[in-house]
Amino acid sequence: MTNYYYTHNPEVVHDEKQWNFKIFDHQFNFTTDNGVFSKRTLDYGSRTLLDAFNPAILPAGDILDLGTGYGPIGMALAYQSPDRTVDMVDVNELALSLARKNTALNQITNVNIFTSDCYQQIEKNNYAAIVTNPPVRAGKDVVSAMLTEALPHLVVGGTLTVVLQKKQGAPSAKKMMTATFGNCEIIKKDKGYYILQSRKEG
Repeated sequence: MTNYYYTHNPEVVHDEKQWNFKIFDHQFNFTTDNGVFSKRTLDYGSRTLLDAFNPAILPAGDILDLGTGYGPIGMALAYQSPDRTVDMVDVNELALSLARKNTALNQITNVNIFTSDCYQQIEKNNYAAIVTNPPVRAGKDVVSAMLTEALPHLVVGGTLTVVLQKKQGAPSAKKMMTATFGNCEIIKKDKGYYILQSRKEG
């Protein structure tokens, strides 16, 4: 069975779960299922990324949640920045169906949810921010593409923000982002998770 969360159509025995989680002092309700990442609660890496992310430093523009899964990061950022649109993309069609269900459930409307394998179906080149909790289990090539191919999709001053564990290659990702952008800052460390951020310079 190809039931990995980073595949296009995971073959799963469906077992939907409903649960809630507080982000930004707001109670979000989630429906999840087999075949998606972190189906029982919001994973610690995503929590750490959201804690560190600061939309106030961004230029005007939309946000891209790359590898949205069932949608918690994109939904939280859309709630936090109601004046921005958040594009939520994933290769996993099951995850995207759950993301649509969850945004409707939480009455979050400033989002676009669509299929993209990394940046292949991304047409915009004017994002103010790209955020990702990359699918490490999909392999180094996938994660590297998510980091190194972000630059053309950002406006000047736009940021790429990534969460990775140290043991999953955060130091090498920092080098890769520095080589791509000319800069990379560790904006938060927590329990082995690194939040890395690069900014597109003019």
